Amino acid sequence: MNKLAGETSPYLLQHAHNPVHWYPWGEEALQRAVAEDKPILVSIGYAACHWCHVMERESFEDAATAAIMNEHFINIKIDREERPDLDHIYMDAVQAMTGAGGWPLNVFLTPERKPFYGGTYYPPVKAYNRPSWKDVLLSLADAFATKRDEIEQQADNLTQHISQSSQFGIQAGLNLNIPREELFTREQCDTICENILKQADTVWGGFGRAPKFPQTFTIAYLLRYHHVCKDPAALQQALLSLDKMLQGGLYDQLGGGFARYSTDEKWLAPHFEKMLYDNALLIDVLCDAWQLTRREVYAQTVRDTLTFITREMTSPEGGFYAALDADSEGVEGKFYTWSKAEIHHILGEQAKPFCEFYDVSDHGNWEETNILWIQQPLEQFAAEKGYDPAVLGAMLKGCREKLLAVRSGRIRPGLDDKILLGWNAMMVHACCKAYAALGDEAYREMAVRNMEFCLASFRQEENGQAFFHTWKGGEAKYPAFLDDYACLIRALIALQEITGNLDYLYKAHDITAFVNDHFGDETGHYFYYTIDGQQDVIVRKKEVYDGAVPSGNALMAQNLWYLSVVFDNKNWADKAVAAVSGLAQTVVRYPTSFGVWASQLLQFVKGTPELAVVGKDFLARMNEAGQWFLPFKILIGAEKNIPAIPLLTDRAVENDTLVYLCKDYHCIKPVFYIQEIINLIE
Repeated sequence: MNKLAGETSPYLLQHAHNPVHWYPWGEEALQRAVAEDKPILVSIGYAACHWCHVMERESFEDAATAAIMNEHFINIKIDREERPDLDHIYMDAVQAMTGAGGWPLNVFLTPERKPFYGGTYYPPVKAYNRPSWKDVLLSLADAFATKRDEIEQQADNLTQHISQSSQFGIQAGLNLNIPREELFTREQCDTICENILKQADTVWGGFGRAPKFPQTFTIAYLLRYHHVCKDPAALQQALLSLDKMLQGGLYDQLGGGFARYSTDEKWLAPHFEKMLYDNALLIDVLCDAWQLTRREVYAQTVRDTLTFITREMTSPEGGFYAALDADSEGVEGKFYTWSKAEIHHILGEQAKPFCEFYDVSDHGNWEETNILWIQQPLEQFAAEKGYDPAVLGAMLKGCREKLLAVRSGRIRPGLDDKILLGWNAMMVHACCKAYAALGDEAYREMAVRNMEFCLASFRQEENGQAFFHTWKGGEAKYPAFLDDYACLIRALIALQEITGNLDYLYKAHDITAFVNDHFGDETGHYFYYTIDGQQDVIVRKKEVYDGAVPSGNALMAQNLWYLSVVFDNKNWADKAVAAVSGLAQTVVRYPTSFGVWASQLLQFVKGTPELAVVGKDFLARMNEAGQWFLPFKILIGAEKNIPAIPLLTDRAVENDTLVYLCKDYHCIKPVFYIQEIINLIE
């Protein structure tokens, strides 16, 4: 009996008609495993995962394979985006066993939920140096029956390993009485930059070899480091990385928006799924690049990506959907690729320059079809071919619109329409940055509308501080995780900066206090991933890596620091300093895995400019700050004095709107416009 039909996750619903007797993770399945003393198979994936679909077609839809699974195992399907806590734990186990990980993640547990064997994709017959899925199932069923003691020992060892791995990189015995300028140094920041640039691809941008991920936190650090230290090599690598991504197939040249990663070093062939969080994080760093360089391509890409989010990833309620599939009609990338003949048919005589510019050929540039990508910047291409750049640009824009109209009639990739709190908060933050940088009122409205939706739909109790993680069709469920709260707090902070509404800061303060109480670890410096009292995880993990999404611990360090200044809370400041200090050696050594931490370390070295604006035109003055790249600022404003906030106490002067620049609550003489003191801030 397959039990997935009542679920809300599109990924679980995709498996609701399999002959496998799938359960969702929950008491019914876990108690049955104990009662029948059967091993548990946990299979984890997500709706936009190509190889998850492949394994389903080959194995989970096959009646003979399903019969083996149903006879010997309690089978549980998990959407990793709904239960990232379980995904983290069991991914750690598989990586410890095999040295590799990925999705689909298939892991075998004892009835007590402890892992003893696992892997990723298994083919239906032996291939790719991998055993067949049926062989794996039969050999593990036999081992569970005949070698139970060995399996229990392996499971205990692995569980202990996962528990200990949460202590990674965290130094004991911190002395917070050491001055901050001795804890964090310019030399550390220099070494971080050097270690990043050692991994840089100086031809195609990015870091490391294929597959290539955007690594926005690494790029953001290089932009900040250049801003502070005037290092042209850091700036060059950051911008090269962005430029090559924008020109590649990773970026949807017709519809806007970014795919998850590139399978090759040139950013040509992406894994075509589009995730909400990637697009939010790329908007963040593109706004940084625009403010720093004023290159129009960055501003235009932000606009086009937010147009894509509005068109394809926004629910009627104002929430943002999780992802778009890589596949349509069972073929990866089919929705996004073109034949040369098709383009000629649509564009007529304009097809020749279009195909030259976007590298479209008869034989194709990827798997006998064409991904649109740019091999030369427009000005360079126009000069070589004898075109006027403005005329060519307008012609290409018209061509893209025609092709997009045709493409919109194709069968679309699947939409993962669940709405996740943390990812939505990341997009709110991106909308805030886009409004600050570009001044388009639509972006502020997007941010405010989504935050209103999140605060109304995800709260566990009205006006309480506890939230749920996922929402769909009017139902929110699963207690929110650390990164949901950390992203939500950061988004509330950003909203105050663009709206001048201090209520967002008070909410951020109260949710932060809740996180301290319910997620804080025994050291008082870091946070667990899951809330206290959650019973269905075998260990409480601490996540410190900045991977595809920022670590909740890194964001909480940033949040605590910002709010400690706003509310004069020394305890929160100490907590932020201790968290970064405890990981500093690791951050310096492995900066591409700790990019958000690295930027916070750099902020401690550079200092935090505190900007307070008071008077009737305070919001207009605050909004002027977006003209400059001011990555470490605190920006706060009000029409009159606000006694609850030290930076806004005793500031008001009748009939004037004044801008105060402060550090550690010591302020220089106020001015009327930020522009007058911009060189002091920068």
